[in-house]
Amino acid sequence: MKKYIKIIVCMCIGLQTFTACEKSFLDEEVLSSYSPTTLRDKAGFEASLIGLYNHNNRFYSVSWAQGWPAVWQVGTDITWPTQPQGIENPYYNYNTLTPLDGAADNTWNWSYTMINNTNVLIQNVESPDISGLTDEEKNKINAEARFFRGLSYNLLATAFGGVPLVTEPLTAPKTDFVRAPLADVNEVVITDLKFAAKHLPNISALPASKQSRANKYMAHQLLAEVYLRVNQPALAEAHADSVITSGQFGLIKNRYGVRFNAGIPGDPFSDMFIYGNQRRSQGNTEAIWVMEAENPRDVPGGSTDNPQQRRVWGASYHNRAGMVPADSLGGRGIARLRLNNWVLYDLYDEGDMRNSRHSIRREFWYNDPAPKYSNIYKTKVPYQGPDTLFIINPYTTKWGHFDPLDVFGYGMWKDFILMRLGETYLLRAEAEFKQGKLDEAAESINELRRRANAPLVSASDITLDFILDERVRELVGEENRRLTLMRTGTLVERATRLNSNITGLPANRQITGLTQTNLLLPIPQNEIDLNKDAILEQNPGYIQ
Repeated sequence: MKKYIKIIVCMCIGLQTFTACEKSFLDEEVLSSYSPTTLRDKAGFEASLIGLYNHNNRFYSVSWAQGWPAVWQVGTDITWPTQPQGIENPYYNYNTLTPLDGAADNTWNWSYTMINNTNVLIQNVESPDISGLTDEEKNKINAEARFFRGLSYNLLATAFGGVPLVTEPLTAPKTDFVRAPLADVNEVVITDLKFAAKHLPNISALPASKQSRANKYMAHQLLAEVYLRVNQPALAEAHADSVITSGQFGLIKNRYGVRFNAGIPGDPFSDMFIYGNQRRSQGNTEAIWVMEAENPRDVPGGSTDNPQQRRVWGASYHNRAGMVPADSLGGRGIARLRLNNWVLYDLYDEGDMRNSRHSIRREFWYNDPAPKYSNIYKTKVPYQGPDTLFIINPYTTKWGHFDPLDVFGYGMWKDFILMRLGETYLLRAEAEFKQGKLDEAAESINELRRRANAPLVSASDITLDFILDERVRELVGEENRRLTLMRTGTLVERATRLNSNITGLPANRQITGLTQTNLLLPIPQNEIDLNKDAILEQNPGYIQ
């Protein structure tokens, strides 16, 4: 991916369409030199496609709101907000979630910016005037663009329900949008992703330098999730099977990579998330889609911004006298959220590899060699007072990253595993459960539990709640937990049952005001206000 990032840096001034847009979607204009009337050659299409990846990165690498990753985790069933930055506050204090919310607005505008960019590509590559490209090349360009359009509309459908459908480029302001029925949005998503699954390349056909580009199994994986959302589980199962039985992927069952080669203790599961191990070319046979990143200090444009995941998920242990940031501790965190007691103490069976000390760090030792700490150096740090909530709270190591040239660690230059085979088995199990195929669902889950050395389950154990529990065991820190619970309609029940009225958690950190209204986000008020020539209806329950 490194060379593609370099290309987009060179093109970014001319390709303004493919950068983040601070303006409202309703005011969107195509400002790029590769506009619908000039995008005609292979080089232009390639640069524009790379722009889609650049924009996709922006969803994950927000630094102007450091609590952005916490928006999708707090106020659910798995985490507590401990040192919130601000943007995440309405997502546990739901009484304050209004149409003026910044996270909903960013989600809406990110999605429609991506959609307009893909529409430019799709319109141009489907034009009969295009020459110099084979039909196969045109279909691949079209498929790559349609994958991202389907991805964006699926996000909108999950988060907001029915939304305006825009399938052609906007070249001037438009102020008469109306919300399309959810079924119509779903049809666009499914049509786009089916086209992508048919025409995107097999991942094994991509050279190592391009394995972060879209492949057909990314489309199959997303289709499995979409078909679950629209309650067509047989089709969801079929698309999950397309990934599982492809022969292209395998669960990581043996240790590999940088720490294993260096003789550093670990286990197969935690090895996947170590810097230098995450890519398929680095030995991660489970990876379906990895969003690759490089330190901008070494590769200009190696990341679009400064990702905050390590700071949000990691413990703020450096605030404890006698402790300093270290590679072995995953670098410097701020602990904007904390895994809740249900996850830490009730979720995992004894011996489950996914709960090992290599995956969830629970113990610390004083590591500052300064003379003033000589009396405690290398002794165990006791838990006392607020430490377990705010300073040295247990944390997932999946986002650990340390740069000795940036000990403060404002950004995190680490790859994002966006799709992997572990989740595919969980999607298949959910699809099998919905069809009453409980034996098959248990076996899908047991594929993961065998790898994790966890007790096997049987058909009588399988419920939707159990599958959602297993998603936490396997995917905590990776999945967008809020969207999963919104998709399955379980946000209110699970957050209330597993994460409410917590003894010892301050009242201003507790979940309050959560209702069925919050299964959808509010439509941004500025979009409604600017849409002066038609009514853009608000989701029920939200009042400005």
